[in-house]
Amino acid sequence: MDDKYRSVPVLPSEITPKSLYFNRRDFLKAAGLLGSGAILAACAPSVSSASTAAPQTSSAYAGKTDELGAPLNSYDDITNYNNYYEFSTSKEAVAPLSANFKSHPWSVEVGGLVNKPKTFAIEDLLKMFPQEDRIYRLRCVEAWSMVIPWQGFPLASLLKAVEPTSDAKYVAFTTLMDKSQFPAEGGDFYPWPYTEGLRIDEAMNDLALLVTGLYGSPLPAQDGAPIRLVVPWKYGFKGIKAIVKIDLVADQPNTFWKTIAPDEYGFYANVNPDVPHPRWLQSSERRIGELTRRPTLLFNGYAEQVASMYQGMDLKVWY
Repeated sequence: MDDKYRSVPVLPSEITPKSLYFNRRDFLKAAGLLGSGAILAACAPSVSSASTAAPQTSSAYAGKTDELGAPLNSYDDITNYNNYYEFSTSKEAVAPLSANFKSHPWSVEVGGLVNKPKTFAIEDLLKMFPQEDRIYRLRCVEAWSMVIPWQGFPLASLLKAVEPTSDAKYVAFTTLMDKSQFPAEGGDFYPWPYTEGLRIDEAMNDLALLVTGLYGSPLPAQDGAPIRLVVPWKYGFKGIKAIVKIDLVADQPNTFWKTIAPDEYGFYANVNPDVPHPRWLQSSERRIGELTRRPTLLFNGYAEQVASMYQGMDLKVWY
């Protein structure tokens, strides 16, 4: 790990303050400053004037819920409230800043400890691997969440195609490095490009998805076009966007947030309500678009599918 980044704190201005994000509604009520309609507006994410119009196919998702019965977030929610530091640390600024992002042509290099390394054009991936519709919850470390109808294919399908060797224990991912497209990559505060990683058994789990669309339409730039990772039992920062490289490796790779603040963002990033972030609790969350909070579920509610991978591990240590 580069010591240059080990001691760099996350700036308070770059994370929604706990007091603002969690308690703003209660404060406004107590102060008698706002009526109920204004409180709703204050607690909901703003919709950018550059908002992408909801796709025609979105009507096909009317009334759908996740497996816990929670309704989908709207297309506007999903495309106008984004964590994407390559564009901006402001969630509402990402959509307008990404309006001219060029996601074609695009290719993904897959190599490392594999028998059949290959660079895939995005069009070839779409032809090779049938797209699946999956409704997954996205749980962010700042204690907010969304329910999103993703389209994509299992990460395992791609990995099997390149035939990992027996020495491959981890999968490392890298985002595009392009200062002309990602304005924030021009700064030296963060260790660009963005990198992430999974243990290989995690990567082979059927829930791990390489996403190319949402709401029945191609993935918008602000959500990681043209291809991103979604690992629904982990915090959202594991969902690396605009992927250009995937490597199978023997050792645990360095990752973006673990490099910057290892005491706050661990490699595993499994959703665990019993492990508080140093600056806020993780035991409850607020669904974007809702006022009330709900309990955070272990593994984001996917324990039945993934808990067996962590037997014998202390999830308060291996966070």
